[in-house]
Amino acid sequence: MSYFDGFVIPVPTENKDKFKEYADEIDAIFMEYGATRIVECWPDDVPDGEHTDFRKAVKAKPDESAMFSFIEWPNKATRDVAMGKLHHMMQTDPRFDEKTNPPPFDGLRMIYGGFAPLVDLKKT
Repeated sequence: MSYFDGFVIPVPTENKDKFKEYADEIDAIFMEYGATRIVECWPDDVPDGEHTDFRKAVKAKPDESAMFSFIEWPNKATRDVAMGKLHHMMQTDPRFDEKTNPPPFDGLRMIYGGFAPLVDLKKT
């Protein structure tokens, strides 16, 4: 069964195009390691909540957008193997070097996690 990694990322709104370029490069690496689908979603209809919301979750500043992303893997085992390899790669591969290829967002405020599907409806 598929397995998912989900992310909410605060991105300076002016960096939307930079984020897409960065994601195109980095997402290709995840695909090489077995991801079957990656979706990067720019906020379009994300209301401010009274108690919590996407923006509050990542402490987004007024000039930032809280975007949502997910990576689909064929299963958790594939994801776990890939993440082990990617963790090592992130330490050595220049594409992950924040000095030469800085991410256009504050990764310290990104939230993420791995998710097993509970309900999976598809229209055929």
